Amino acid sequence: MRKTDTHPGEWRWEEDGVTITRTIAWSGPGCHSQCGLLVYSKDNRVLKVEGDPATPYSEGRLCLRCLALPKVVHHPDRLTRPLKRVGQRGEGKWEQITWDEAYGLIIEKTRKIQAQYGPESIAVMMGTGRNIWHIGAKLAYTGFGTPNVCMLFSGLSCYAPRLRVMPITQGFFCVADCSQMFPDRFDNPAWKVPECVLVWGNNPLVSNPDSFMGWWLVECMKRGSKLIVVDPRRTWLATKAETWLQIRPGTDAALALAMINVIIEEGLYDKEFVEKWTFGFDKLRERARQYTPDKVEKITWIPKEKIIEAARFYANSKPAAIQWGVGFEQANSGISSILALQALWGITGNLDVPGGNIINKPTTFREIPPPLWGRQELSSELKKKRIGGKEYPLVPMAQPDILIDAMLTGKPYPIKMAWIQSSNPIACMGADSKKTLQALEAMDFVVVADLFMTPTAMAAADLILPVSSALERDAIRAECYETAWWGPIRTVNKVVQVGECKSDEEIILELGKRLNPEGFPWKNVEEMLDFLLQATGKSFKELREQGAPRYFPFEYRKYEKGLLRADGKPGFETENGKFLLSVPYFEKIGLDGLPYFDEPPESPFSTPELAKEYPLVLTTGARHWGLFSSEQRQIPELREIHPNPITEIHPETAEKYGIKDGDWIWIENMRGKCKQIAKVTASIDKRVVHAQHGWWFPEKPGPAPSLFGVFESNINLLVPYGQQGPSGYCAPYRCGICRIRKVQEE
Repeated sequence: MRKTDTHPGEWRWEEDGVTITRTIAWSGPGCHSQCGLLVYSKDNRVLKVEGDPATPYSEGRLCLRCLALPKVVHHPDRLTRPLKRVGQRGEGKWEQITWDEAYGLIIEKTRKIQAQYGPESIAVMMGTGRNIWHIGAKLAYTGFGTPNVCMLFSGLSCYAPRLRVMPITQGFFCVADCSQMFPDRFDNPAWKVPECVLVWGNNPLVSNPDSFMGWWLVECMKRGSKLIVVDPRRTWLATKAETWLQIRPGTDAALALAMINVIIEEGLYDKEFVEKWTFGFDKLRERARQYTPDKVEKITWIPKEKIIEAARFYANSKPAAIQWGVGFEQANSGISSILALQALWGITGNLDVPGGNIINKPTTFREIPPPLWGRQELSSELKKKRIGGKEYPLVPMAQPDILIDAMLTGKPYPIKMAWIQSSNPIACMGADSKKTLQALEAMDFVVVADLFMTPTAMAAADLILPVSSALERDAIRAECYETAWWGPIRTVNKVVQVGECKSDEEIILELGKRLNPEGFPWKNVEEMLDFLLQATGKSFKELREQGAPRYFPFEYRKYEKGLLRADGKPGFETENGKFLLSVPYFEKIGLDGLPYFDEPPESPFSTPELAKEYPLVLTTGARHWGLFSSEQRQIPELREIHPNPITEIHPETAEKYGIKDGDWIWIENMRGKCKQIAKVTASIDKRVVHAQHGWWFPEKPGPAPSLFGVFESNINLLVPYGQQGPSGYCAPYRCGICRIRKVQEE
């Protein structure tokens, strides 16, 4: 039962001399959710954070990261003034300067580099989970005038592949329907409880991926939903599932195709929907016939009986939903996995129906904020210079693997400046961590904007800008456009001011106005937010005063009602108006238009000789309670839960290598090694090990060579650049090979 909202419609009030502010947790530090917060403050200090019962998305629930926000906001190690490097890179010698001096230095270096090498020589690199992707793109395109904006993440292997593919195949983003489109949630009469939820490539209870709250699944389970869970690890959800498919990492596309095979060959597909609304069914049928359960059992290590059982259960459940995550994108055949999973909800008619996979477009569609904001302002000549554009036309941003090589080699042209915001690539997303560092060290000028000193900032930055946390900024939480799934619009409301920290929005606007005043005409952040919100008919202040989230009307089966296409006709906003099971555009640019399976570049099957030396499959990146990627390592309460990095090993494997639970072990392959603590558990296959990612140690010395111990336990030392899929998207972060051994007294 929901708790009572004691101050309906208010966003700020006083109680017993304490100010209470209603806001949401939308980064930084990083967070993908939009949990409602009640923040208690006094005398410019956050006292505590509680869940807001008036927020339908979270209904008063909070995770450890939100509860720890006061510790983050007022942490003694926060960056609070701009820092200019005065020693050599990595020495840890800094001078505090003013914001005007910092902006002046950026302008000076930018103009020099633009004049000598062209604006394309500047790379804007952003991370995940911060509310700046649209505004950061605006800074890149309109401010610096560069086409090179991206995540420094091999294959852009997180969310970006889905954002790119779904608008092509069905016009808009899709998400599992757990009633989140309605303010009255599970009580809404239009919504139906999914009979089956297929959880694939994520553990939503821990990760809450892409604003999908894991507890929604639990609420669906309480109401009767049954689960199929595809995961190499036996998670809590896997223990509650009707069927747990313990997949070999990197083989998701094969499994999905085998399920499609069963559904089509047994006539379990929705014939009416397929005939009327889809394109390419016969081609998909022929492709899926190559992936029989017998064949795929050998590929995935999943018994064929379980594959058949899962396919039948999903197809016969009406409605059924797929809740997917980043896991299958972090393999070289990730794009094929996306096509195959979409085909599952397409051929079973579970698209845009209550309790199925719903299309994100609200009935009154608005784009807030504009996707890749400012890109249209680039000249056609500069657009053509985007790194990787010729090689990978599907990728609208700079392609990271090619960008890294350009930073190191100067080909196809020099990259001389890096702007890094909401990202710690050496410790987190960057593959081959030492190569990532070398690439940043090759830059003439590097700016890092962050809340704390990170290994990336210490090692590579010439200038560090202190960023406000989620409780120190005014902003909007809105992903209301075709390439990202829709949620209610909320305001992020400033509670306190820490030092001279500025929000990402402030930094980008103030610098943008100096770089290109005409491109950034707003006097302040509020005016810029008003501009972004104008399609809603509400200003930032009006939306904030509303107190509650701004929901738009939502309808199901929009493809039947002419609510998806620009011309108002029934169908999908695709090149032929159909849901594409086979993608003609892919074929035009030299890609396979159908899903298929590619063996990971390094595996027991693709590299059998190499696998003799490195016999274990290495998977990485599963989220854990309390920490988001490489953040929160400074917070004692959260480190108490996660004091050290963990690698999960099956008991038989541990015994084979003389390893006991709690031992420090080396994980190594042909690229390098790192050490983590062994967790011996039967929840993982004996041929697979899982290592945590994002580890560094703020308590260790910052200056080089230590760099906060970033190379001690960093699993990305074992992950390559240059093994992205043929589209330029997706890379094998979760399906490599390794060997393990106990750390001896060395």
